Amino acid sequence: MIAAVVLAAGFARRMGRQKLLLEFKGKPVVRWSVEAVLPHVGDCVVVTGQDDAAVRAALAGLGVRFAINPRPQDGQGSSIAVGVAALKPWTSAAVIVLGDQPQTPADVLPALLAAQARGSKPIVAPSYRGLRGTPVVFASEVFPELRALRSDEGARTVVAARPDRVETLALDIAMPADVDTPEDFARLHVQS
Repeated sequence: MIAAVVLAAGFARRMGRQKLLLEFKGKPVVRWSVEAVLPHVGDCVVVTGQDDAAVRAALAGLGVRFAINPRPQDGQGSSIAVGVAALKPWTSAAVIVLGDQPQTPADVLPALLAAQARGSKPIVAPSYRGLRGTPVVFASEVFPELRALRSDEGARTVVAARPDRVETLALDIAMPADVDTPEDFARLHVQS
């Protein structure tokens, strides 16, 4: 089974308020991210933090499970560790998705999962016109490393540790924007 781990536990310090709950085209930002991944996976774990109740409310009615990061202040790596630890034992691969990336093109995730299914490398990462980005697919053999993450670097350290086990999927499109600042959010509205 392929699963998704959606990261939704950040503090949104640069935004000044919870960015995942901001309304974009009639829905919270995090709902866009989750709805985009659900058709492609058999299980979806959303990792929350201090805004657990509000994120759950924003995702009401969706077939997701939740895992609460007890120490979201430790950074993205700690959220990945919590999410991967919550995966079902028979999960063969998981895609790590950012909750604040509401406009990842629809064909990116299917292309990554297809590359993972036919490839021999345990990690498949997109490269947007030469820039490494997200989402990233990890086979279960990499899960112990992901569960051990603690820093704010997220899964970058796992990807960079052994480049020989990473398949890079080259995409001739711009990297999907994160919503980190008020300016990012304003740009999102202009570009859509």
